[in-house]
Amino acid sequence: MRRPQYLRQQYAAILSSTGLILLLSAGLMLTPLLALVTYPEQFAQAFAFILPAGCCALAGLVLWRIFRSAPSVTLSIEDGGVIVLLSWIAVILFSAWPFTAAIGLPFSRAVFESMSGWTTTGLSVVDVTRAGPMILLWRSIIQLAGGAGLAIIMMSAIVGPTGVGISSAEGRGDQLVPHVRQSARLVLIIYTCYAAAGTVAYRLAGMSLFDALNHSFAAVSTGGFSTRIESIGYWDSATIEAVTLALMVLGNLSFVTAWSLWRGRIGLVARNGEVRLQAALMPLAAAAVFLLTCQALYPQLTKSIRVAVFETVSALTTTGFSTVGYGNWNASGVFILVVLMLIGGGTCSTAGGIKQFRVYLFWRMLLWEIRRAFLPLNAIFEGSLWEGDRQVFVDDTRVRQAAVFVFLYLATFIGGVLLLCACGYTLGDSLFEFASALGTVGLSVGVTAVQMPDVALWAETLAMFLGRLEFMVVLLSLLKLVRDGRLLLAKNPHGTVRHA
Repeated sequence: MRRPQYLRQQYAAILSSTGLILLLSAGLMLTPLLALVTYPEQFAQAFAFILPAGCCALAGLVLWRIFRSAPSVTLSIEDGGVIVLLSWIAVILFSAWPFTAAIGLPFSRAVFESMSGWTTTGLSVVDVTRAGPMILLWRSIIQLAGGAGLAIIMMSAIVGPTGVGISSAEGRGDQLVPHVRQSARLVLIIYTCYAAAGTVAYRLAGMSLFDALNHSFAAVSTGGFSTRIESIGYWDSATIEAVTLALMVLGNLSFVTAWSLWRGRIGLVARNGEVRLQAALMPLAAAAVFLLTCQALYPQLTKSIRVAVFETVSALTTTGFSTVGYGNWNASGVFILVVLMLIGGGTCSTAGGIKQFRVYLFWRMLLWEIRRAFLPLNAIFEGSLWEGDRQVFVDDTRVRQAAVFVFLYLATFIGGVLLLCACGYTLGDSLFEFASALGTVGLSVGVTAVQMPDVALWAETLAMFLGRLEFMVVLLSLLKLVRDGRLLLAKNPHGTVRHA
């Protein structure tokens, strides 16, 4: 088959799959209408969701039907990356529409809010005291869906190699079971049970049903959107904070680790490198924040401990809930939170950041290098560690991929910090806020606001997008689109593609 013909066939399948995602997203956009059962006075805002949902469904139906390909078409991981890139951009733009139509957010701010929701970041430019229940519910719903991932949503409807390519491209290559569709359904079942249990627990802890639903969605997705300006601090309740801590930690676990936990395979969970790193980092970071910052700020011992534990866990799991402001924190406490936000959560989880597995990998490599120094010159040493539910041997390819990612992540972080500083923000505020945006965390020192400069706003928007899709998907997909576009537009294309 000649190359241009092959590309046309592949891109037909790509556009058809993107159309299917838009159809599913259109249905999701109608779910806030359920709030009308309790809040019928919000009926005037219904069309702010119905109209964009209709347009999204129409666009999806056209793409799906026109470009629907034969079942024999197999999409590679690279093709899956293009689907992920196109579908995320399209869904984020359609999801921004209700924010403009319902509460009058400008386009750039609406896209920011939509991006923050789908990437499970939690930075917000919406005034929650003026936003109606439907908008607040919509923010929580897109965080819940964004945490599961559009790939997971799509794999629930698609069987075969297409689903595998999309899942791998979105950074969720590990499946719970060999069958892709069954694995996706198990993830959705686990996720739904987390959200339902969280809603019940919040309700019993004293939240209203509406607040409980919204905060449960935001907690299990490690998103952090709240219905209150003060976030979890509004209730000043140790019980509500305890429920939130449990949900944040569960959302931070990779889905493979969560599945092992569900099956009672505690030994596998305990051997997991990410779990061990969390078990060490959380108490150490909390103790450091307590000693260096909280005990001097909050006179009551229990309050100091609660703040130290909650804020550090929220930062490490990239959830973004908070119980206090950071305006009176010293540099030590802020620095610790920045480091935790850069580290981030578990691989193949709802969390962002560099990811704990990569940090654990480099830590183990340091120990291995020290050990090698004391071994005979002719000794053969092969390092291994546990990832998810399996033991993996670390080769040069794995180390190189991790190193390249960390380099790109830190380079982007430095560039973003410089840009925020150029917009007039202090170095400390810029470090904190951009670490929060790039790590899809959501904690804020006040930089993110509706009146912030457009340059800073779009920088954070791009950072959230890159942080959620882990850089390489975006970069390689864009390069593939440019390369394939040139081949399709060439006057005298040549080359053939052979199939095995």
